[in-house]
Amino acid sequence: MTEHEQRAEERPAQGQAAHKEAGDDLARQQAVQENGAQVSTGIETAGVPEAAIPELVIISGMSGAGRSTAAKCLEDLGWFVVDNLPPALIPTMVELGARSQGNVARIAVVVDVRGRRFFDNLRESLADLEAKNVTRRIVFLESSDEALVRRFESVRRPHPLQGDGRIVDGIAAERELLRELRGDADLVIDTSSLNVHELRAKMDAQFAGEEEPELRATVMSFGFKYGLPVDADLVADMRFLPNPHWVPELRPYTGINEEVAAYVFNQPGAKEFLDRYAELLRLIAAGYRREGKRYVTIAIGCTGGKHRSVAVSEKLAARLAAEGVETVVVHRDMGRE
Repeated sequence: MTEHEQRAEERPAQGQAAHKEAGDDLARQQAVQENGAQVSTGIETAGVPEAAIPELVIISGMSGAGRSTAAKCLEDLGWFVVDNLPPALIPTMVELGARSQGNVARIAVVVDVRGRRFFDNLRESLADLEAKNVTRRIVFLESSDEALVRRFESVRRPHPLQGDGRIVDGIAAERELLRELRGDADLVIDTSSLNVHELRAKMDAQFAGEEEPELRATVMSFGFKYGLPVDADLVADMRFLPNPHWVPELRPYTGINEEVAAYVFNQPGAKEFLDRYAELLRLIAAGYRREGKRYVTIAIGCTGGKHRSVAVSEKLAARLAAEGVETVVVHRDMGRE
């Protein structure tokens, strides 16, 4: 993330301005609540066709991890974006969208620790939405402690939860507060090593399509010496194969190179692994679809993330794509050596 991104994290998303009328309705609802009156948190959609109920995405995650960039990306894709909405008002926001006669078909809500006095209401709101068959997804923006500290220090701003302590104290408190929500997330994006453009590309890959696929997969190569990807759902270790790094003529190249890939897949067990792992993924994918999980990140690791993991990731992604799974390939650590 850049300094501009960190500052953007502190500003509300600007999608509200583009939808002033719906925002004014919400403000009136909030004013009624603040004056002590009752505000409906159900979705009163009597007489409203089910298709008119908006699709909902909840964006949350660590402060400094890129929530504002993710929200801005959805806004550019035509979503109605509301930043820092109290969780108790999410069903009300969906109700307003349902009354818009299709003008607000997709809503993205940013929920973060700035609204922490409302945060306990989030689970109740999610249960309410589920009971009313509202399609909702949770996108969680993750980042390492080191990256978050660096971003906060670069703009000389305190963490929202650090109080009189250190930045790392605020980060630890926020992780604990968000732990359960992270576990419920449909999509986790680790932005530790991403810049703004790379994060936008990830969001575009997941939400730009007009038709929602059954399952989207990200196949990510990585190097174990740089750490496990925190957003991985499945991890496979390619260190059981001989390392092309020790072959002088192959060392300068990566697993994308045909000669390196041929060397990797000519090793005993390489093709068998690909066949059996692809078969295992078909079984897992079927279960994910039954459980409503739409995104999966498959991490393929080797020592440095340059040769074996890259070659296997490319082959695995091609096989998944051939089987109808929309697949994105990411080489996290290629080029770091």
